[in-house]
Amino acid sequence: MRILLVEDDRALSLAIAYRLRKEKITVDCAGDGLAGLSALADNSYDMVLLDRMMPGLDGVSLLTCLRSRGNHVPVLMLTAMDGIQDRVAGLDAGADDYLVKPFAMDEMMARIRALLRRPARWLPQNTLTAGDLLLDTERMLLRVKGREWELSRREGQLLAFLMQNAGQVLPRGVILDRVWSETIVEEGNLDLHIHFLRKKLEETESACRIQTARGIGYKLAVTPQERGG
Repeated sequence: MRILLVEDDRALSLAIAYRLRKEKITVDCAGDGLAGLSALADNSYDMVLLDRMMPGLDGVSLLTCLRSRGNHVPVLMLTAMDGIQDRVAGLDAGADDYLVKPFAMDEMMARIRALLRRPARWLPQNTLTAGDLLLDTERMLLRVKGREWELSRREGQLLAFLMQNAGQVLPRGVILDRVWSETIVEEGNLDLHIHFLRKKLEETESACRIQTARGIGYKLAVTPQERGG
C-alpha cells in the first residue's frame, strides 16, 4: 500500500509518517500543496492524507484540481478547522473523510482502514482499466495519472483489445481479425500502430508496456499498482 501525505507541519508529518511505516505502509511526504499535486501527477497512490490549511496551494484547492483531472483516489483531509461549513467545503471539493487536529494516531489508522474497505468508485460502462491505464472507449481518451491523451479510433480499438486481455499473448492474426475485422489490412499496419501506441505509453510515463512475443504476436504487460503491501 502506498499513501501520499501532504502536510506542511514538519513535526506532525514526521509523526504520521513514522506510524504509517510502522504499519508497513509506504508513504511519500510533500511539504506543500504544489509538491503534493506534482507527486499525484507522477505516481499512483492508494490514499492521500491532505492538510487543509497550507501556504500557497491549500488542501481544498489541491483537491478540487485533483478531482477535475478525474483522479478519484480516496482522500482523508486533516484540519484544525472543525466548523460545519469548513467540513462541508472540504467534502464538497471531493474529500472522502475528515479528521480534526489534534487526533490520535489510532483513530487515523481506523479511518484509513475504513476508507480502504470502501468499494472502488463506479466507472461508466465505456471505461476500461489495466494497471495505471484508464481508457474511455467512446471518446478514445487515455487517462494516466490524472492526465489525458487523445487516441485515433484505431489506436483506441487496438489498446482496448490489449487491455481486455492484459498479460496474455495475443497472436497477430487474432488482433487483426478483432481490430481490423471490417477491412483487409497488411500485417505491417499492425506493427505501425503498435509502434505508435508504444510511443504514446512512453509519453504518458505509464508502467504498462506492449511486449513482443517473437513469431507470435503482442501482449500488454501490466505492472500492478502498489496495493495491499
